[in-house]
Amino acid sequence: MRTDELLFDLPPELIASTPLAERDASRLLVLRRAGGTLTDDVIRSLPSLLPDGALLVVNDTRVIPARLRGVKPSGGKAEFLLVRSKGEDGRRWEALGRASKPMRDGALIEIAPGLAVRILGRDGMMLDVELLADDPWAAIERHGEMPLPPYMHRAPEESDRERYQTVYADRPGAVAAPTAGLHLTDELFAAMRARGIDRVPVTLHVGPGTFAPVMVDDLDEHPMHSEWYDVPEATAEAVRAAKRDGRPVVAVGTTVVRTLESWALDGERTGETRLLIQPGYSFRVVDALLTNFHLPRSTLLALVMAFGCPERVRAAYAMAVALRYRFFSYGDAMLVL
Repeated sequence: MRTDELLFDLPPELIASTPLAERDASRLLVLRRAGGTLTDDVIRSLPSLLPDGALLVVNDTRVIPARLRGVKPSGGKAEFLLVRSKGEDGRRWEALGRASKPMRDGALIEIAPGLAVRILGRDGMMLDVELLADDPWAAIERHGEMPLPPYMHRAPEESDRERYQTVYADRPGAVAAPTAGLHLTDELFAAMRARGIDRVPVTLHVGPGTFAPVMVDDLDEHPMHSEWYDVPEATAEAVRAAKRDGRPVVAVGTTVVRTLESWALDGERTGETRLLIQPGYSFRVVDALLTNFHLPRSTLLALVMAFGCPERVRAAYAMAVALRYRFFSYGDAMLVL
């Protein structure tokens, strides 16, 4: 796929920088692949739009307040984005760092009383750091900031700790939310259960690469980022049963698509995925997709085009712009059936 096919015109005022007062108040654009029809609806209609007996798969990753701001011994400011934990205790991390001057190996940066970051080494752009704290996970929660996407152009607020998180978030490790799930509520899940729609989790810890624009002309040449995923055995069995019984598997978000399709391709329930899905890909597991509207020149948009047909997805995006939908992480959603 050529990356100029991933461009679209978006008025800046349609980028949502704050969430709506209620999670399930978002609008929902429904694309039916069979006929290419587009319908303007609302998230609260989701239980009635999904087929009875469908299997809903969600990503239960939890966003950590991964941005740490501190001061070097020289007095200069330094900032870290914790990307991936190297152990369950949360002491060693792969991190991105930024400062007025390069930070040397061995440097110690104080974040807050009881929390400091030591630079152990580096691998390209990524730093190997150690958190010096009695309880690193608690210190991150206490002193870290939620890593809001750069296009929001604002500092995180206390409310983002709740709203930039799904109601079912469970396993900490993401630096970005699986945004399609931000719309879902316990009330919606209850309505879906009444229609025989079960919910099962997978985990994919979303990394900063999810926001990386494609900088090459041909998507095949894009260096796809790596993310850790896990498909619990109970979820694997539920998916197998749904496919066996002819019940549709509904992915809540592109992260769930990548997780399920990586498992189907590699046969590994846990591992690292660099799967790049673009038009021409043959989907093995996913039958329907709930997703937010994505950035131009992004691999996420390429995935949605692969699932919904490039021409029809472009038409959907044009309709969403014309109807003044809200875009990106705190924006509205699209359901591809």
